[in-house]
Amino acid sequence: MKDTAAGPARSNARRAATLAAGAVLAAVLVAPGGRDAFAQPAPGEPPRDSVVTVAGRATASVANDRIRVNLRAEADNASAAAAASDVNARIARALAKIKGAAGVTAQTSGYSSYQVTERDRPARWRVSQSLTLEGSDFPAMTTLVSSLQGDGGLLLSGLQFSVSDELQRQTEDKLTQQAIRAWQERAARAAQGLGFAAWRPGRVSVETGGDSRPPYPMMRAAPAPAAAGAPVAFEAGTTEVSVTVSGEAVLERKPALAR
Repeated sequence: MKDTAAGPARSNARRAATLAAGAVLAAVLVAPGGRDAFAQPAPGEPPRDSVVTVAGRATASVANDRIRVNLRAEADNASAAAAASDVNARIARALAKIKGAAGVTAQTSGYSSYQVTERDRPARWRVSQSLTLEGSDFPAMTTLVSSLQGDGGLLLSGLQFSVSDELQRQTEDKLTQQAIRAWQERAARAAQGLGFAAWRPGRVSVETGGDSRPPYPMMRAAPAPAAAGAPVAFEAGTTEVSVTVSGEAVLERKPALAR
């Protein structure tokens, strides 16, 4: 025998669930944080602020003043010990020479040793170690790296130019003031264009940007000396540093108070 009360009960349950969902949706729509900024205020509510979001940006091309050079010592030998001894000796000589160079920092890394096997050739051991140099005196770095390649037998793996932290901060401080002025000008123009007599700052953020470590080096050719290989020559290039100021301008119909 069928339960005739089951159908109406289920219908009532669905109706109650629908009403509850509608109530939740209505609550979300009228919540203070979710109200439409352009909707008219309810009777008795104070007028809502009109807000426009604008951004101002300032950029500058800054000459790179830091260089990072990656070198490596590499040796192949049928004896793993002999290959390792060769690499160790070259790195030791390089470190001793670097200690005499003012303003240059060095760091070793990436020591590896493995056996190489090829068809129709005897097995051999390959040992390598990386050496990273950093400095700001480009002529001194040119001389040092050329010497490490020539007399020291090291290989150049790559180099990068960058802006030092101090120069980056100084540039960003100047650009921040420029970006703020650009933001203020845009806010004023937006207020005027929208028919408002005045405006005041709301929530504003300042963001810095710029690739301070370009991924690819810039180099120039250098004439070869008569009795030696061509020295390494550097062209540092520039890095673009930028500051963006963005945020709310609260529009006012009344004249702005004197700032």
